[in-house]
Amino acid sequence: MRLVSILLLTLLVLGNSGCSAQIAATRKNTSKKSEIITGADQTEKYLPYLKGKRIGLVANQSSIIGKKSSVDSLLSLGINIVKVFGPEHGFRGNASNGAAVSNEIDTKTGLPIISLYGKNQKPTKEQLADVDLMVFDIQDVGCRYYTNINTLEYIMEACAENNKELLILDRPNPNAYVVDGPVMTEDRFKSAIGIHYTPMTHGMTIGEFAQYLNGEGYLNEPCKLNIIKVANYSHDMPYVLPIHPSPNLNTQQAVMLFPSLCMFEGTAINEGRGTYMPFTILGAPKLNDKYSFSYKPVSIPGMSERPNHKDSVCYGLDLRNYDIANLRKSKQINLKWLIELYNAYPDKAHFFTPGRPGQDISAFDLRIGTDQLRKQIIAGVSEEDIRKSWEPGLSKFKAIRAKYLLYPD
Repeated sequence: MRLVSILLLTLLVLGNSGCSAQIAATRKNTSKKSEIITGADQTEKYLPYLKGKRIGLVANQSSIIGKKSSVDSLLSLGINIVKVFGPEHGFRGNASNGAAVSNEIDTKTGLPIISLYGKNQKPTKEQLADVDLMVFDIQDVGCRYYTNINTLEYIMEACAENNKELLILDRPNPNAYVVDGPVMTEDRFKSAIGIHYTPMTHGMTIGEFAQYLNGEGYLNEPCKLNIIKVANYSHDMPYVLPIHPSPNLNTQQAVMLFPSLCMFEGTAINEGRGTYMPFTILGAPKLNDKYSFSYKPVSIPGMSERPNHKDSVCYGLDLRNYDIANLRKSKQINLKWLIELYNAYPDKAHFFTPGRPGQDISAFDLRIGTDQLRKQIIAGVSEEDIRKSWEPGLSKFKAIRAKYLLYPD
């Protein structure tokens, strides 16, 4: 009798489709318990808050829910997006580095696209007049010279000035494991590629960086923030970006090498722009008798129209197969490549490219946030001593950073 009862109970449970679905959902949730889930993908946490509001969305091609554009997804879910604000490279991510982007109407959705990399970098009062809530959903890569954090500050300023709340759908920082480089401390080194007093790599997500901007007085008045945190995440976790964050970071290898290789943009060395393998190779024509690896940068619309050494064969380093585990283990930017190529370059007087006319600030200085590193490289200072000179500024920043972290290191 007991056996018959057990069999009948089993059949009853299996026949109940509602219970079966619940069991399947439980198993699915259990299997995904340890997976990283972006803020955008946790729609259950913020969709009710968006309902009935006029939404301004700061987004680009990296803004996705699942595998679909956040704009398209939210529209399909009945959210009233009234306009989209696009950063460098534009909303669809097809503009070259540094190229001005115009306002336009998105052909797919019919929404007005307001460029924050054209006539104005900060939304105007008029542009925010019909917006109830701003939402920020953009993938960052954790470097001071990657301009998404500049856009974040301008958005926060505009929201604070116009009494608008900012909802941030947070995303992992693939380079959050590294907090390194000299800290920018002087206003004279501020530029479009660096406006914050941080090291070259800050080790924070967009949500954490927003809290840092609020807390460290970057804004005249604090911005009201609401952050949807990344689930199951810590800074030391590897994270493979599902979408290229910009045209020239088109591989995971490029994303991970970017903190180290973007330094070369202020030098005579081409860092792979003008090829389909940017930020994974380094070279210059004058290194022809030092290295056997070669490539030719050309104009590539939508990526880099005017790359350094366009149409000239460059010789140098091929880092496409470099083991990124070495960087993760060291938790440092790689300085060896910069020192090596400077020492190998025959025309050292022209290795660092000029910057602002009439000032002793090279393009390299603006990227690094100080002139100290350039002078140290020229003087032949060792890597060990260069790193020592970054203290105590680096340790001081890390202590400040710790106040605003949402995730463990």
